Amino acid sequence: MTRSHLAPRLAPYLQATPLTLILAAFLVLPIATIVMVSFWDYDSIQIFPAFVFTNYEETISSPVTWSTYINTLKYTAIVWAVTLFVGFWVAYYLAFHIRSATAQMVLFLVCTIPFLTSNIIRMISWIPFLGRNGLLNQTMMNLGIIDKPLEFLLFSDFAVVLAMVHLYTLFMVTPIFNTLMRIDRALIEAARDAGASGWQILTNVIIPLAKPGIAIGSIFVVTLVMGDFITVRFMSGGQSASVGLMMANQIALLQYPAAAANAVILLILVLLMVGAILRIVNIRKEL
Repeated sequence: MTRSHLAPRLAPYLQATPLTLILAAFLVLPIATIVMVSFWDYDSIQIFPAFVFTNYEETISSPVTWSTYINTLKYTAIVWAVTLFVGFWVAYYLAFHIRSATAQMVLFLVCTIPFLTSNIIRMISWIPFLGRNGLLNQTMMNLGIIDKPLEFLLFSDFAVVLAMVHLYTLFMVTPIFNTLMRIDRALIEAARDAGASGWQILTNVIIPLAKPGIAIGSIFVVTLVMGDFITVRFMSGGQSASVGLMMANQIALLQYPAAAANAVILLILVLLMVGAILRIVNIRKEL
């Protein structure tokens, strides 16, 4: 085979080689290392390169671990539902009620302004607002709405969910907004001319066509919440737990094999959840 015939065949492989090497070095290799370490043994002072199932057995058989995973799934479900509700209506308003493209972009950029600061700064900013002597409690007491400060506002599951919704709503707004902007407005006009009500147009035209954006936003939110540990640590005041926080504590105690086992289990669980979302919505086909 001559060089002129060989070059076109090799071109796709050569083009894919840099990305393949990057993915192998920064994705496949780290995951393989975590999987390998999850089978090692350890004690209070060192790690033993061995092949044991002790870490998985202790993780699966521990009631505390089950409770932590259930608590993490609870956060994920609540945050996903709230961000989907808020994100959809924000995206819907920007896409269908703001006629000017310039105004749409300006309002969308306004939504992104808080994301120019660190996640930790935005999360901690809730503490003086929700605290016992914070702005919200003091304002409601001054207005006579409450007689004493509300304790559940801070260092509670409510505070954790509120902070997560604040942090991750934009990840739901952006893909839904992009999907809604792709909807042919003639379809909506045709449905309206056929006598469909606003609710029927929403449920039978807009939401079905927005499913790819909803699926992409759901994947973002689910993966972010499942792996979050800083928000739970700060906003629960140490009164609640998540899988990410449990792994961070294990790493702090130098229990790397146990943390790696939890990381593998968490990865499998998240992949199953993402797979379920993709099973419901065929993103490639819909787009």
